[in-house]
Amino acid sequence: MFLGSAFLLGHLVGISRISILLAFFCVILGSGFAVLAIKLNKRSLYLFFAAFFILVGFFLFLSALRIFPVTFAQDWPLISVFSGLALFPAGWHRYGALRSHYVVPSLTFVILGSVLLVFSFKVIPFSFAQFMLNWWPLIVVLAGLILVLISLGTKK
Repeated sequence: MFLGSAFLLGHLVGISRISILLAFFCVILGSGFAVLAIKLNKRSLYLFFAAFFILVGFFLFLSALRIFPVTFAQDWPLISVFSGLALFPAGWHRYGALRSHYVVPSLTFVILGSVLLVFSFKVIPFSFAQFMLNWWPLIVVLAGLILVLISLGTKK
């Protein structure tokens, strides 16, 4: 893996070597956390960090190779999406089944990151501030609905 990465760095023209090294570092860090998660039984926190850093590392590789030509100013909401996606295997490992303890926060992070990505990439013609000024009652209704669903799901 190290030899292949060295060859990759040596042959890429016009691509920042620092961004490749950062992506490589994230993947190595995620792999280290994966080893810790395997070696230390019942360590779902290590599994969360493993999944998170591997997702971030692969995205940074794709971004450095200009497969996803975006800047950090545009793709920062992906941190929230990656956090939500990394929480799924960690929660599954900890509880062994789908539980609202980790599914609700996971979905919340993914949905929040996706909504912020829509505004970050300017898919819609107005800003996030304008959206919040006009649609804040909808957010209150959705928050109340989520609280009701959580309370119904946790009752015995």
